[in-house]
Amino acid sequence: MTLWLAIVAVAAGSFAVKAAGPALLGDRELPWWSVGVIALLAPALLAGLIVVEMLGRRWADVDWVVLAALVAVVGARLARVPLLLAVLIGVLTAAGLRALTSGS
Repeated sequence: MTLWLAIVAVAAGSFAVKAAGPALLGDRELPWWSVGVIALLAPALLAGLIVVEMLGRRWADVDWVVLAALVAVVGARLARVPLLLAVLIGVLTAAGLRALTSGS
């Protein structure tokens, strides 16, 4: 029961924090400089999560197969391949390299 109470408390807190912005700002527009910061926040956080996931705990567990798959996805996107196809290329690259290296 304590776990569910904690889950409800965290959900209520999250809702309150998310609702505070529109409630406090109302119909006012944000300054021009903050719009740019907000637009760049999501890609920066995603890049940070990818780096942490790639390098593992304490940045010691580099998985070269995942790194090669990520390079394949980036290369495909730079070649203007659609996103879904680029992700599929990365998945196939990782699967192929895992299949080649699992026998040794």
